[in-house]
Amino acid sequence: MSEIYDLAILGAGPAGITAAIYALRGKMNILWIDEKFATGGQITDTSEIDNYPGMPGVTGMDLGEAMGEHARRIGAEPVREKVRSLENLDQEVRTIRTKKHEYQARAVILALGAAHRKLMIPGEEELSGMGVSYCATCDGAFYKDRVVAVTGGGDVALEDAAFLARLCKKVYIIHRRDVFRGTKVLQDKIFRCENVEVIWDSVAEEILGESEVTGLRIRNIKTEEKRDLDVDGVFVAVGMEPDTGIVKGMVKLDEAGYICAGEDCVTSIPGVFAAGDIRTKPLRQVVTAVADGACAASSAMKYLDGLG
Repeated sequence: MSEIYDLAILGAGPAGITAAIYALRGKMNILWIDEKFATGGQITDTSEIDNYPGMPGVTGMDLGEAMGEHARRIGAEPVREKVRSLENLDQEVRTIRTKKHEYQARAVILALGAAHRKLMIPGEEELSGMGVSYCATCDGAFYKDRVVAVTGGGDVALEDAAFLARLCKKVYIIHRRDVFRGTKVLQDKIFRCENVEVIWDSVAEEILGESEVTGLRIRNIKTEEKRDLDVDGVFVAVGMEPDTGIVKGMVKLDEAGYICAGEDCVTSIPGVFAAGDIRTKPLRQVVTAVADGACAASSAMKYLDGLG
C-alpha cells in the first residue's frame, strides 16, 4: 500500500513555499509537488520587486530562490512533476495523479497560481516564441535597440513597458481605454520615458509575420480605424487566468474561475484549501500569497487535528 501523506501541497510559488515551511514546522508529513524547475512561481518572471517588506529592489528570481532555499534548509523540496488529475477530493483520503505516479493525502493545499491570459488573435499562437512573448524580463534582452509593443494597461503591462524602455529603441503601449488601470507610481514612470508611446482606445487585431513578428495590426475602438505598427516583438500583458482547470466542477469557483475561499483559505470541500493567486481575493501580491500559505497550512493542521 502506498504512503498516505498528511498534506499534499500543489505549487511552489510564494504561497506553496510558505505552506511547506509552516507544515514542516508543524511536524506534518507532506508531499510537495511542482512542475517547474525553479521555485518562486510567477515572481521568477519579474525583474524587480519593490514592495516586499525588507527586500526592496530584489529581483523575482532572487526572491524565489531565497524562499526555496529557506524551505530546503528545513527539509522541504518539491517533487518535480506535473499534476494531471485529482480524485476523491471529497473523501477522507485524496488521490493526486501525475504522469508516472499516484499519491495519496488526507488534506490538500491548492497553490497552483495563475497563467498569462492570451489575446486570442490571428498570429499569436503561430508566432509564440518568435516575437510573441508573455514575459518581458525573460525575453526583453532579445529586443535590445529594437521596436516592440506591449498590450495592456494594468501594473504588469506598465512594468513590462518600463523594463523594455531601458533596452528597446521604442516601445508602444496598446490600451483599450483612455486611462491606465495601473498604479500611479508606474504611470508616472511610463510618462517619463521618452521612447514610450501610448496608443489609447485601441486593441490588437492581428500579429503580423511569417517566421517572426514583423508588425502589429491595431484597431481604434472609437473610430474603428485600423493601422499597422512596424514592431519586432509583441509582449502580451492583459491579465492572468487562475490555474483551476484541474478542480473545475469539484470545488466552488467564482465567475472569473478563482476558487472561492476566505482568509482562512478554506474551500467548499473540507480538507481542501486554496492559497495564493488561485483564490478569490482583492489583492494578488507576493505578500498576500505568503500570508495565504501560512493561513492554509494552519487551517490544514486544524482540520487534521479535528478542529476545523
